[in-house]
Amino acid sequence: MALDKQLITAQALAEALDLSVETIWRYTRENKIPCVELGSRQYRYKLDDVIKALDGGIIRENTAPYETEPVDKLTYQDYLDIPEEPGYRFEILDGMLIKEPSPNVMHQRASRRLQRILEDYFGEVDSEGEIFNAPLDVTPLEYNVVQPDIFYVAGQQQSIVKDTRIDGVPELLVEILSPSSRRKDRLQKMQIYQRAGVRHYWLVDPQEKTLECFAWHDGIYALVASGMDEDMVEHPNFKGLSIALKSLWTK
Repeated sequence: MALDKQLITAQALAEALDLSVETIWRYTRENKIPCVELGSRQYRYKLDDVIKALDGGIIRENTAPYETEPVDKLTYQDYLDIPEEPGYRFEILDGMLIKEPSPNVMHQRASRRLQRILEDYFGEVDSEGEIFNAPLDVTPLEYNVVQPDIFYVAGQQQSIVKDTRIDGVPELLVEILSPSSRRKDRLQKMQIYQRAGVRHYWLVDPQEKTLECFAWHDGIYALVASGMDEDMVEHPNFKGLSIALKSLWTK
């Protein structure tokens, strides 16, 4: 079946149009593009219908790259030698040093509230597990040092919890998107987490008010739950976990 005839996801549509998923979500919310709602605010699209609605005026987005430094592949020991710089935080992705500004208020508000929800939930279903938040180093692969905004280490994974870092692959990693990190979190970090075999990777966008939950299966990520604005998101792999998105955005 041709791509322009079949129903496709927001992610596939974004890739076909060379746009960000955040833009597709916004166009959907503003009724700028046609969509098919498959219950519980799950949306699908027809590529040719979307192009007609936009009248061919697709804007190719120019996302400013996050800051990197062209160096030889850096290790965790190299990372420890980097001096602290107020107002910035550092990571190493595939051996490259990444420097970006500290999170803003909107980012921290969503992060704090989602952390409370996850702490309450996993405290009930896995009393030996732990929820952590940044800044705390995680080394899921060689030449990679990341600081996920929120992450869950299951009770059976306690061996990866060291004194100064998490040396291994947590069960769940959550990144809260900000203007400076959006491209990094959605592309480069997703690829790294996928290679490492992180079972669950979530993307939260406070600006666009969206949550996307990806699950690892046979080496790739599949979108298993998502929502926007004031949706209630229920995750199929975490029985009883419901997230009222409105609570993440409001003051």
